[in-house]
Parts: sequence; structure tokens; C-alpha cells
Amino acid sequence: MSARAYEERRDRITDYFDRTAVEAWKRLTSDAPVGRIRATVRAGRDEMRATLLSWLPDDLTGKRVLDAGCGTGALAVEAAKRGAEVVAVDVSPTLVDIARERMGDVGPGRIDFRAGDMLDPAHGEFDHVVAMDSLIHYPTADVVRILASLAGRTSGSLVFTVAPRTPALAAMHAVGRLFPRGDRAPAIEPVPDDAFRTAVSREAGLSLYGFGRTARIARGFYISQAWELAR
Repeated sequence: MSARAYEERRDRITDYFDRTAVEAWKRLTSDAPVGRIRATVRAGRDEMRATLLSWLPDDLTGKRVLDAGCGTGALAVEAAKRGAEVVAVDVSPTLVDIARERMGDVGPGRIDFRAGDMLDPAHGEFDHVVAMDSLIHYPTADVVRILASLAGRTSGSLVFTVAPRTPALAAMHAVGRLFPRGDRAPAIEPVPDDAFRTAVSREAGLSLYGFGRTARIARGFYISQAWELAR
């Protein structure tokens, strides 16, 4: 993954979520009524968030957690309620502002919302990293290198999602290409399970990590594969 390629993809994602999709995303991540298709996406995301949180310790007191790609902050809030010190990062300043507005009571924990790059070393070191649907726009090799970069500052687990390679997801991509270019989301990059496992096993930066749990959530127009890497 070249720095330029990563930055170009990151900037496209920033532009999409900060301009084109911000109102739709704000509505999707609230309890406001949505259409049938978006309702399946909301349900799938809710189930995926619960799955990833279930892979973290119930008691996160004293633990530092990176929410890489925090969006409007729902996962960060739940982690903080377990006592975590959460650094919640998103490339979209607009989504981060919404997250701050919605934060409410986080119980014994704390959240530091930041607009920026999830790979910025200034965020510090962590016990756990969560990246829900923030790696789906990167091809397999780049996902592995991103994980290796995060692993270098993580003492515990990495829990994250990628887009699986399925016929249903391929069909959705084909439909998406019918929209005007300016309205399209950044391309989702399917990650084949076997190729991903092989790439992780060959990545020196992940040599201390092994595969743990995995789960696929498919709810209508939402399809995502969760993975756990742990020391």
C-alpha cells in the first residue's frame, strides 16, 4: 500500500461522508424512520456492532480502546460504558461533530472524539482496536498492512470487519454503478477469506497475532465479515 494510494482513498471517503452522504448517514444511525432498504442496513449494523462489542472484555476499566472509523459514535459510547478510555477517530469532521452531540452519559468511561486518520501514531497505544466497516473500501493487501500498522501499537486484540466476496455483494456493486458518479459511495473491495488468511500469515507485522473468532452478518443490503486477531 503506497502512501499516496492510501491517502487518495482516504480523501475520497472523507469527501463522501462529509458532503454527499452526511444527511443520509445521520438519519441511518439514528432512530428516525427509514425506507425498507436502509432499515436492513441499520439492522445489520446494529447486529455487527453488538458482535464486535461481545468480543471485547465485559469490563474495560483502565483499558484504552481505539474506535477506528467511529462514525456517529454508537460503538464508542458502549465501550466507554464498560469503563474504557476510548479514542474515537473518523476521517469525517462532520460525523465526529454529530458523535459529540449525541454522546450523552458514558458511565465510568471516557471518549475523546477526534477527526483524522486512524493510522496517526499521535493517537498513542491501545489495549484493543475496533474497526467496524472502516476497512471495507481497501483491497486485501492494503487491509493487511493497515492492520499491521495498528497492531504495532496494540497490546491486545484487533476486531474489525471487511467486505466478504459473495454473489449478493457483487450484485449490489453492479447496481451501485448505475448511479451518477458524484452520488456513488467509494468502492467496496471484497476480501476473500482464504486469501485474507494467507496474507495475514505472511505479514511480519502481524506475526504475534493469531486468528480468533469470525462471523458474517447478512441482513438485506448489509453484508459484512467480522474477524478477530489476538496476541
